[in-house]
Amino acid sequence: MTTRFSDFTYRRPDFSSFCLEFEVLVADFKAAKTASMQAEIVQKINTLRSTFTTQATLARIRYTQNTDDEFYSKEQEFFDETEPLYDQLINQYYEALINSPWQKELAQSLGEQLFTWARHLLQTFSPQVIDNLQAENKLISRYKKLLASAAITFDGKKCNLNQLAYYQQMPDRAVRQEAFWARAQFFQQHEEEFDEIFDRLVHLRTEIARRLGFAYFTPLGYLRRCRSDYNVQDVAKVRKHINRYCVPLTENIRRRQQRHLGLKAFKYYDESLFFPEGNPTPQGSPAEILQQGIRMYEELSPETSDFFAQLVEHQLLDVLSRKGKAPGGYCDYLPAFEVPFIFANFNGTAQDLDVLTHEAGHAFQLWLSRPQIPEYQFATMEAAEIPSMGMEFFTRPWMELFFHDQAELYRRQHLSEAFLFLPYGALVDHFQHEVYAQSNLTPRERRRLWRRLEKVYLPYRDYDGIEFYEEGGYWFQQGHIFEAPFYYIDYVLAQICVFELWQRMHSDREQAWQDYLAFCRAGGSLSFLNLLPLAQLSSPFGETAVKNSTEYVQQRLEL
Repeated sequence: MTTRFSDFTYRRPDFSSFCLEFEVLVADFKAAKTASMQAEIVQKINTLRSTFTTQATLARIRYTQNTDDEFYSKEQEFFDETEPLYDQLINQYYEALINSPWQKELAQSLGEQLFTWARHLLQTFSPQVIDNLQAENKLISRYKKLLASAAITFDGKKCNLNQLAYYQQMPDRAVRQEAFWARAQFFQQHEEEFDEIFDRLVHLRTEIARRLGFAYFTPLGYLRRCRSDYNVQDVAKVRKHINRYCVPLTENIRRRQQRHLGLKAFKYYDESLFFPEGNPTPQGSPAEILQQGIRMYEELSPETSDFFAQLVEHQLLDVLSRKGKAPGGYCDYLPAFEVPFIFANFNGTAQDLDVLTHEAGHAFQLWLSRPQIPEYQFATMEAAEIPSMGMEFFTRPWMELFFHDQAELYRRQHLSEAFLFLPYGALVDHFQHEVYAQSNLTPRERRRLWRRLEKVYLPYRDYDGIEFYEEGGYWFQQGHIFEAPFYYIDYVLAQICVFELWQRMHSDREQAWQDYLAFCRAGGSLSFLNLLPLAQLSSPFGETAVKNSTEYVQQRLEL
């Protein structure tokens, strides 16, 4: 590949022509006389799919790069309307697959997981719900645009939400407090719109579920995530174990943080500051940080060296925060070009390095999974988060490149934040299970539910009278709740697995790396619990896994 991302050609697909070509291929598949003929047609179908998904992904990336861009705003609207129709075509293909008389032979070459995937996703779609799915897409786009619209006056500047986060970590407590208040005010000013968007999403998703024959949305939400080897009860057990083992240690972490900061009372706006002199920050400009990233990945392994150099050379990263850019970070894949793309918002904090390692871990997995069929390029997300979180820990020895003499402080902060996340991730998941089980809750009742659960999973949190948060509005800023229901527990499951992998890095780093590579190369070719043995990882659903992770982190943090 010689072109840069900015040179990638976007052209809106002629969807009518695409449909005709796709339907002909599906008909040919059904009429094929041998398994080998069907396998050849699957390759043609996948090539055709890549043309559509590449253009859809290009439009989505360029829209999030600038949500004020009229052209790509309209293109995103086009795909909001069109992608459910595309899903209808994929449904036809999956139906043909699972009805093939040569399913056994095809599974030998394509993998059994493809058929598991097809059977699951067939239950999530019907032509009856196309209008609902289109409406769901539009509401999600509206939520993203609302977040991106934040232009908060602070320190004489107009800040978006990512830029404001820089001030939320200031050693000056008054500045931190003011920044947190400013953030809360943005969400409070738009409270009715956030409530309306989410209320409509909950009712839409409930209606979709009922049209598809489910009593409520949660079983459908699990099928959308292609969870084939665990269920709601298994996830509830993980939350229970986290509450038993992790929550007490998080309280100890916060108490030590309070002592280090010399505070009589520990408030919400203190949680983001770990050291009284200020949190460690990466040194250098974004360009210099990327150059150090090249060196880090060059030294880490031959595989990562080529991978990251290609990302930088072809400008497959957009990391600068700016007006109109959607907040947050993600990694996506452009199948026609066989490259990943990293989207982020550098803000001058340690989060910039988390992006450089976490999203690069996703991109690395996609890079290694390029030969896989579309269903296997991404693993299901609890598995996909292991490469990303795993990369955060594999790269720890190189933090001096970015933080200089503050590297050890960064490593301590990173480990603390990784563990502190577990109860928060469980909280988000518990909240969603309650919301969809009680879909008729009013917006006010949902906020009260959040605040009640917050006190269970984050018992140390004190909002210091910030009314909007005291009334349960914090979750408005958690995009996964709006955009990808039931996704968030995937981070929790992955983090538990990565803590186990990290322990093995200390005993046999080379073997841990080889296991990590094997896991990444497999992509989504196996279900979550069947992928774990590739990296010699145990299931995170057992009580022992959570208990052992807690004890090891406690030991490393010397608590």
